[in-house]
Amino acid sequence: MATKECNNEFSSERVLLTPEEVSFFQLFRILFPGDKGKENFVDSQKGVESTFKRRWIIFISILVQKFLQSVAKPLSWFGSKFETGLNLSSSNGSFRMLLLNCLRGKIQWPDKTSSTFLSFNGHLDKRVELDKSIKPGDSRYYAALSVMSAKASYENEAYIKTTVEDHWKMEFLGFFDFWNDYQEKATTQAFILRDKNGGSDTIIVAFRGTETFDADAWCTDFDLSWYEIPGVGNIHGGFMKALGLKKNLGWPKEIKQDDSRPQVAYYAIREMLRERLKASDQTKFLVTGHSLGAALAILFPAVLVLHEEGWMLDRLLGVYTFGQPRVGDHKFGEFMTEQLKKHSIPYFRFVYSNDLVPRLPYDDTALMFKHFGTCLYFDRSYEGKIVAEEPNKNYFSPLMAMPKTLNAMRELIRSFTIARSKGKEYAEGWFLRFFRVLGLIVPGVSAHGPQDYVNSTRLGSPTLFLPHHDPTP
Repeated sequence: MATKECNNEFSSERVLLTPEEVSFFQLFRILFPGDKGKENFVDSQKGVESTFKRRWIIFISILVQKFLQSVAKPLSWFGSKFETGLNLSSSNGSFRMLLLNCLRGKIQWPDKTSSTFLSFNGHLDKRVELDKSIKPGDSRYYAALSVMSAKASYENEAYIKTTVEDHWKMEFLGFFDFWNDYQEKATTQAFILRDKNGGSDTIIVAFRGTETFDADAWCTDFDLSWYEIPGVGNIHGGFMKALGLKKNLGWPKEIKQDDSRPQVAYYAIREMLRERLKASDQTKFLVTGHSLGAALAILFPAVLVLHEEGWMLDRLLGVYTFGQPRVGDHKFGEFMTEQLKKHSIPYFRFVYSNDLVPRLPYDDTALMFKHFGTCLYFDRSYEGKIVAEEPNKNYFSPLMAMPKTLNAMRELIRSFTIARSKGKEYAEGWFLRFFRVLGLIVPGVSAHGPQDYVNSTRLGSPTLFLPHHDPTP
């Protein structure tokens, strides 16, 4: 169904892109002024953007989404085989046993639903245990728990359940595949746990980020549609769709669940939280995520604000995001800053070194995306500081190309020494080192992995994690 057929009355203005409605030949018409012939794949109340730079951005966004849609099946197939290959060694006991089983013709093939099967991201950082030196009451505790939850969210349900119950000694409340009305399939994932350690009662909602071989998740990232909500600001359309924007309804406060398909993320999570928060006045919650999951984590309380769920916001302990892309414009940032302050909600946005994702979409006159919140920036040595904006705020900068490459080279060298300088729990394996080599080719890619964010929460100064007033940009 074309996006333009949907009810968008909840927004005052919008630019919605529908790549499935256009051929590659028609797409090139977007580069030229005028609206004729573009109505079927660009839904905008003001017509197609007038400046060439904005038309170019729309062109690239639709082109990338169409490409991803065309390679979705082979990408998924390759990813499945690749991850199976990565797990062969562990499923056979060791690399030596794998070779021996190959000679015997008795290879033990990995079970993708087992608690030992690891994703691409899981192989970058195989740590499962929480840092035992960071206990409840430590200012780093929720950040350290959040980043490990965000990292675990990339794995299958059995792995997460085993990790939460057996290793963390917490309550596993469920893993979910949520429906995306616009992609018409379940493409948003999250899991929920409950931490009662140290006398607290905290529910953690962890949204999964972009999976390496998931074309639908990449389409969400590259969908630069946006909605302007009166009194709130412009918000990234792809992220709102992933969170649960209803195709024919927008953001109604209540919906009737369609039992023929999975639930949508926002409404299902809100209902679960409502029930458990009402059951106990002592229960509170926090939301977290890495990458795409980080974007959903900060948009979740934004929709709670839209629905005037003040009592729930008063029980929100914090929002912890890692490698988060920009989600809205400066008006949205100002609106959310005011609302977070009103409900005393700390919002920590972690950025490691040259990670490219927090520097996208661009903060410029064409895209106008802006960050907000307390930015905790960590350098290559995991020395952290609070800044108004991460250095080199827009990723593609010719002047920064050489410094970023040199930094990536030092990160690769560090991978051979960090176990001696920081402890064996920080040791990096061959797969992560190979990933860091990729950072020499595309600086900022390897810096986006969860491993450096885990290290940042464990090695950063405890004073950084206390509530702060945001620096003035």
